[in-house]
Amino acid sequence: MTERSSIVDNILQLKDERQALILVHNYQRPEIQDIADFLGDSLELSRKAAAADPPVIVFCGVRFMAETAKILSPGKTVLLPRLDAGCPMAGMADAETLRRMKAAHPEATVVTYVNSTAEVKAESDVCVTSANALQIVQKLDAKEILFLPDRNLAAYVQRFTDKKIIPWPGFCYVHEQFGSGEVLDARRNHPGAVLLVHPECRPEVIDLADETLSTSGMLKFVRESASKTFIIGTEEGILHRMQAENPGKTFLALGSVKTCVNMKKTRLEDLHRALLYSRHEIVLPKGLMDRARIALEKMLSYA
Repeated sequence: MTERSSIVDNILQLKDERQALILVHNYQRPEIQDIADFLGDSLELSRKAAAADPPVIVFCGVRFMAETAKILSPGKTVLLPRLDAGCPMAGMADAETLRRMKAAHPEATVVTYVNSTAEVKAESDVCVTSANALQIVQKLDAKEILFLPDRNLAAYVQRFTDKKIIPWPGFCYVHEQFGSGEVLDARRNHPGAVLLVHPECRPEVIDLADETLSTSGMLKFVRESASKTFIIGTEEGILHRMQAENPGKTFLALGSVKTCVNMKKTRLEDLHRALLYSRHEIVLPKGLMDRARIALEKMLSYA
């Protein structure tokens, strides 16, 4: 038995003993994806956590995702295998600055991407994902939208609405790396390929794409498309799942491979220790969770 197969067996045994559910984000390492009970995007996984029976959730992702799972499942134990797995974009928005922005724009409705901290969600009117942001903004009875923390997703939504979008200056450092030059090179090198990019990309990249989709949207699109070759403009972790689910198709990274360092921190050893020692439990004040849950539940009601 190899060392890897041994640790996988130990993880599966501990999972059964602890009555745990392993949730894994699409950007995680391939070996972590392969051991998942559920694989998906952050909100999709949090909803799985809320609907599932197991009392222990191990969330292989970054901190805001585990927080969201805890907010939607306050009675369950939520573990984050790597305590240092954060999200730089989520860290670009804080509750104190948001309160000042709300005071400066009293007529604006605060729309917050789920890629945000629990404290920021608690100050928000409604949360959104990259898949439903436009749909929810269109449904809101508001002329002004304070949109945070991603300026690129805000710009994407602005393309399709007459409402005034006031963007927060945050961004995803991974998607910010994609450039129009890479798109033009990919078009020349693979003229028949379909180019899919994430709405966290810069506007000039979105302008040149065939489709702009969330990770769940990309997975659905490639599954249903008759095309055989795809160029993917998002974090490279999703390519593993795409190839596994579509063995007859070819998936290429857009330009140089773009990697989220935080998403790749979680290793099998970290997952094993999380189950063995209950590391690291997400603990949030009840009042904070109650306030943040309002924005999340409002999103679910709109979507």
